Amino acid sequence: MRRRALPLTTAAVCGLALAGASLAWKGQQSGFTDTPLLPGSKWRVHDANRPIPEVVTPGALPTNDPVSAPSDAIVLFDGKDLSKWKSGEGPAKWTVKDGYFEVAPGTGQLFTKDSFGDCQVHFEFASPLPVQSADQGRGNSGLFFGGDRYEVQVLDTYKNRTYADGHAGAIYGQSPPMVNASRAPGEWQQYDVVYRAPRFDAAGKVVKEGSFTVFHNGVLVQDHHVIIGSTLYRSVPKFFPHPPEMPLSLQDHGNKVRFRNIWVRPLPPKVAE
Repeated sequence: MRRRALPLTTAAVCGLALAGASLAWKGQQSGFTDTPLLPGSKWRVHDANRPIPEVVTPGALPTNDPVSAPSDAIVLFDGKDLSKWKSGEGPAKWTVKDGYFEVAPGTGQLFTKDSFGDCQVHFEFASPLPVQSADQGRGNSGLFFGGDRYEVQVLDTYKNRTYADGHAGAIYGQSPPMVNASRAPGEWQQYDVVYRAPRFDAAGKVVKEGSFTVFHNGVLVQDHHVIIGSTLYRSVPKFFPHPPEMPLSLQDHGNKVRFRNIWVRPLPPKVAE
């Protein structure tokens, strides 16, 4: 079916909310100037002075329906239940309805019951509407690889100022997206992520680099970014050795972000290996 337009009342609410958020940021600057420098970089972690990504408007979706999974994909959420996920060691506690599931603030992260190494992951998300906050408090979540180690940031960065390495599509605290390809709050968005897991020797030293390639709404935002350590807040990324295959995780950051149509394709080693 054709993509549905927002009802007038919803669009009006969205416009008012965005206007309010913009006013909240007038004359303010997001980020920090007292954090450590990233290795090999002139920029600090969450640097307030690091240039923010240029805005690029993604192409229109042909429909508002989820993207069908390939035949060799493992479907992690099909719109019905969270049987492939868990909260801690118990059942997943997030809310499922109308073909999507939603963060239940305060219940903690979700983890897949199965583990994955090198893989391609597709997922779709929508940030809350009406907008109720700004900066990192607006539609914040994240997809983690390696258990809870490496975060691809989920955030509402549509007309929302925040520090560069915290933008939607960032490898959080490490690599800003090349561009900001965000859609408006409430609209469904897509991530396609190719993850190559780092490998460690018995002493915990990296013997094979890990990497991310990320498409946000069909736009390339991370081009084989080499992972430099686990996601940390206000600190230099640091490696914590782990097996190649670990669960995937979705973050509870207190915002009611919605998710749908999540699938994963385990990848073989690269030909050169």
